[in-house]
Amino acid sequence: MRFGAPLDDERLTALLRPDPIGAGGGVHTVVTADVYGAGAADRAVGRALAGLRRDDYVLVGAVGHDFTGGRRDGAKGFPRFTDPRLRGPDGYAGYLRRATEASLARIGVDRFDLLLLHNPDRVGYTSGAVWDGMAALRDAGLTDLLGVAPGPANGFTLDLIDCFERFGDRIDWAMVILNPLEPWPGTLVLPAAAAHGVRVLTRVVDHGGLFAGDVRPGQPLAAHDHRAFRPAGWIERGLARIARMRPVAARHRLTLLQLACQWNLAHAPVASVAPTLIQELGDDATPVEAKRAELAALPAQQRLTPAEVAQLRAIGDNAGTMALKGAAPDHAGPLLPDRWPLDDHLRALAARWSIDPARDLAPRA
Repeated sequence: MRFGAPLDDERLTALLRPDPIGAGGGVHTVVTADVYGAGAADRAVGRALAGLRRDDYVLVGAVGHDFTGGRRDGAKGFPRFTDPRLRGPDGYAGYLRRATEASLARIGVDRFDLLLLHNPDRVGYTSGAVWDGMAALRDAGLTDLLGVAPGPANGFTLDLIDCFERFGDRIDWAMVILNPLEPWPGTLVLPAAAAHGVRVLTRVVDHGGLFAGDVRPGQPLAAHDHRAFRPAGWIERGLARIARMRPVAARHRLTLLQLACQWNLAHAPVASVAPTLIQELGDDATPVEAKRAELAALPAQQRLTPAEVAQLRAIGDNAGTMALKGAAPDHAGPLLPDRWPLDDHLRALAARWSIDPARDLAPRA
């Protein structure tokens, strides 16, 4: 993803190598997606797992972008496997099987603990053929658990809830963006996840590295760093809010990164956190190994009170600050791979979950 400074293979392998579960504290889970580096991420994870017993770590995979049969569309990436230019519903299960087996082969293992449907389009959220294909992977022993990972950007609120309602019997986990500077819109899906018994893995917990403590105003970003897509001034605004959060972290002897993780985990049904660990540019940047050590030392016991959780949310409130992906009230154009209009079905769903699309899902003026 070209965040920060590049790492050599030896250093990356050491960072990705999970701490054995039996060793107590540490980082036991590693997440990969087959499309990252067109398979290179899988191979990097495979090198990191070499020599470990399969039961000593948790392995999460993700499939959904066809980088073998599809053509990359610049910054938009590879098409979803459900793109009608590539195949119809009768080909979904076969593609999912091939992609999953190829990802496992690159890693050098025989199964995932959890496999996510990665960045689905509207078809991925609603198609029985897609989720029949996902269920077949679990039945074949290629994964123990199934999940859905919306993206790449923020949104997909109603689509994710719709997916829970349609296929909740097959969905064990969902991945959403959530952190104290981005409580919106991720928290809107949490009641539905809890009602359907879906556990939540939260990503971007670090808010683009701000909670790691070494991103500063005027921070140089590497060429093609995805954080360059954030609106101008995001670093300054974020750091000003984090300054107001520091007393809570100090009160509980937490680093800022640990504070963000604990804030996420204070929300049911959030059960896991996945901050992005970035080696920032500059000689004075914190070594990424130190950030991993912070994550590994995250206290297992929740230290934040409900009042503090509410306080941090109020400080970081970001409601209406961006145009959301997926079904959105401000999109009236054609159906796109990552954005589409609301329909009557989703409006009714929103009402059932006390979500007012115009109030809760639209960007503010």
